[in-house]
Amino acid sequence: MSDAPAGPADDLVITPATKLLEFTVGGMTCSSCALRVERQLNRLDGVTASVSYAMERAYVTSTGERRPAELIGVIETAGYAAALVGDRPGEAEGRPGPTAALRRRLTVCTPLAAATVVLAMIPAAQFPGWQWSSLALAAPVAVWGAWPFHRAAWLGLGHGAATMDTLVSVGVTASFGWSLYALLWGGAGAIGMRMPFALTFGPASGQMIYLEAAAGVTSAVLAGRYVEARVKDRSGGALTELATLGAKSVTVTRGGAEVTLPVDLLVTGDVFIVRPGEKIATDGRVIGGGSTVDSSMVTGESVPAEVCAGDEVTGGTMNLTGRLVVRATRVGAETTLAQVASLVTEALASKASSQRLADRIAAVFVPCVIGLAAVTLGFWLGAGLPAASACSAAVAVLVVACPCALGLATPAALAAALGRGAELGILIRSAQALETAGHINALVLDKTGTVTTGTMAVRQITTSSGCDEDQVLLLVGAVEAASEHPVGQAVAIEASRRCGPLPEVSQFVSVAGSGVRGLVGERLVTVGRPEFLADVGLVIPAELRAAAAASAQEGLTAIMAGWHGRARALFSIGDMLRPGGPAAISRIRRLGLHLFIVTGDTRGAAHAVARSLGIPAVNVFDAVQPAAKARVVRELQTAGLSVAMAGDGVNDAAALAAADLGMAIGSGADVAIRASDLTLIGGDPGVIADAVQLARATVAVMRVNLCWAFGYNVAALPLAALGYLNPLFAGIAMSASSLIVVSNSLLLRRFRPARDRP
Repeated sequence: MSDAPAGPADDLVITPATKLLEFTVGGMTCSSCALRVERQLNRLDGVTASVSYAMERAYVTSTGERRPAELIGVIETAGYAAALVGDRPGEAEGRPGPTAALRRRLTVCTPLAAATVVLAMIPAAQFPGWQWSSLALAAPVAVWGAWPFHRAAWLGLGHGAATMDTLVSVGVTASFGWSLYALLWGGAGAIGMRMPFALTFGPASGQMIYLEAAAGVTSAVLAGRYVEARVKDRSGGALTELATLGAKSVTVTRGGAEVTLPVDLLVTGDVFIVRPGEKIATDGRVIGGGSTVDSSMVTGESVPAEVCAGDEVTGGTMNLTGRLVVRATRVGAETTLAQVASLVTEALASKASSQRLADRIAAVFVPCVIGLAAVTLGFWLGAGLPAASACSAAVAVLVVACPCALGLATPAALAAALGRGAELGILIRSAQALETAGHINALVLDKTGTVTTGTMAVRQITTSSGCDEDQVLLLVGAVEAASEHPVGQAVAIEASRRCGPLPEVSQFVSVAGSGVRGLVGERLVTVGRPEFLADVGLVIPAELRAAAAASAQEGLTAIMAGWHGRARALFSIGDMLRPGGPAAISRIRRLGLHLFIVTGDTRGAAHAVARSLGIPAVNVFDAVQPAAKARVVRELQTAGLSVAMAGDGVNDAAALAAADLGMAIGSGADVAIRASDLTLIGGDPGVIADAVQLARATVAVMRVNLCWAFGYNVAALPLAALGYLNPLFAGIAMSASSLIVVSNSLLLRRFRPARDRP
């Protein structure tokens, strides 16, 4: 059986720093929309809100004692649909959701737009009266297909705001309006008129029409929005899975009978049954049966853990083999799974520094683009260019601009990283924590409970000549089983594991601070400090004295055991390294981090652990008091290092808070978890390397996204203003820009830590 339980320790409670209200927001089309909703909410006294365009969510961390209905009203007044999380806007009333509505419009508009583009691009296809057929094909697209853009632009105008919809609506309206004017009054409606197609200005006259731009831009933007919506759904898919991971029903024992109930009716203290292949309904303690449990979706542990009576199990994990009887210890919002989902939501409500920069730019981006389009139109008209070509350049400027890419660059990557992190057992408290984790260059490790298990175990048994080790262990374990001292319990556990049932003990005596004695069969066994054995008249052989000195140098606790006037064995007791600890430290070192150990333990114990992990002695801080741990962190920061601290205990909380990045081992104390920026649920130190790798990958994706978003607009806008982009291709380029950003972020969903790669 695995030594580690499948579930959290009793004191593991991941408590969000704040209570959030979360709303879905429908109708946002770029980061300008999100900023408008955010400003409207934050204008209310006492309200603190953050709005994510990528997740289509409004997170309200302080309501000013306002009811949710009032906050929804504020969002709707700004021109957007809103609902408490659980119902997407529109779907709650039976109307199709935004993705379905986009798909319907796209299905109708695509063939009409394609036919219009073919007629405009291929002169050979321009039969007599083709322009009027183009008008019939393009009109439904430019009016009905583009209606969401027109409506959003009009609502924004009423609030004095301009968004991405404003750019698209003005561009489509200008293209269609000019074409209608040319057909009715500019001579373009004459039967037999032919029109060449060009990527740039080309020759133009009053007979030029841009119906293909009006229809093509509308369809391109609709297609981009539809694919973007689907990709965004996938980027947040892991977060959605958190909400659906739990069991829906549970079999409880009440009145001696088994009854199946909805899991919502489960209360603390209920006893429930988990059969093979079923999900464990809630956090609890096993009181009967045994099985193996797959906790990979909650803790990131890939190897199923064996559980039996007394072990903790976590709600949402999968029971694989045997039948379990579990007593519920946490239900509803108190469960580990619910708190993980709450912590992820809290992280989504935060904004990275790069996102705040993008938001500031997006706030003035659309007005600047409209101004540039007006300048472009005026310049080319003043330069003597035909009105049709000048209008084409201005429309291209409006259509090619892409504030969406700016708004999506950071939050889309953050959403994907949070979801993937939750799958790996890494809970990220904020976007800032993720950014910081990507830049740390030093890691301070608490020893006890972080790189070691924090529990005493038999490290070595040294016997005098002629003694059988298993026989000695059986006798000593029988005596220590009656002791409550942690050192004695470590010996008793090892004896039970190796030798099976232990014999009865009589005449048991405990001498406080020295040792214990008991009669096992015909042997009066004495166990304790070497001095205690000497005091009761037992002779200590030289080889056992030498072994005791060696144990002391290793920082281990040494106890001796003997009978019939002679010491027979020495037991070296100490804290054990966590499984996989050396491999985890090796991975962390390969990431280029400077490693330090800080502990309140003795010099011998601290340096012994450091040697086993390959950490230099100069990087070990031993016998450090809790307050001094934070001082060690600050000294390293003063030396120019960006410091992460990993710990699990109450005495680590100050150091976790002082560090640039605090990492709490999930099996540790609640206060340590609340003081940290990242929580590593499984307790495996290897997850530290996973977290750093994920953070670095996320920061890299954010940088690429931002560079693309800025670079695209810097390059595309001048090209459009100079007449090198036809409005149709400008629309296609704009849609592609957003898709590139979101698709790049989606790569984080497939992130695999280096240890998992073949």
